[in-house]
Amino acid sequence: MVARRAAPPSLNDVEAQLKRFVDKFAPDHQRLIRAARRTLRRRFPTATELAYDNYNFFVIGYSPTERPSDAIVSIAAAANGVGLCFIHGARLPDPKKILLGSGKQTRFIRLDSAAVLERPEVEALFADAVAAAKTPFPASGRGKLVVRSVSAKQRPRRRVPA
Repeated sequence: MVARRAAPPSLNDVEAQLKRFVDKFAPDHQRLIRAARRTLRRRFPTATELAYDNYNFFVIGYSPTERPSDAIVSIAAAANGVGLCFIHGARLPDPKKILLGSGKQTRFIRLDSAAVLERPEVEALFADAVAAAKTPFPASGRGKLVVRSVSAKQRPRRRVPA
């Protein structure tokens, strides 16, 4: 008997799964996550979106391949807010000093609206991150969504009233 491989999930299946991840957040964070995703999808149309619903954060990474190590930016959301992470942000020029964090690799920007993603200084960071990437984004085609991992145990995605 020949073992059959399961068919990969359809786009509708992974989009429905992603919707369930986002629906765990407060309505204002849901809107912001969805708006940031739309903006980044337009900015990186050939990127593979790598989704993670982990213990601490919900993350959508934007990568030229399905390898997480190739990702250049990601949306990271928790109960206390939404951010944009530049995976190799510590190496990026940041003349306006908008990047936060002090780690050896990653820097981030807090998002209060998706409009932040269209500011010239953020566009410059995107351009520099793409230029510095080891693997270029495909020149044509359409990106896809891949759910990489889901943690059974997670921190609350909404603020708990005090």
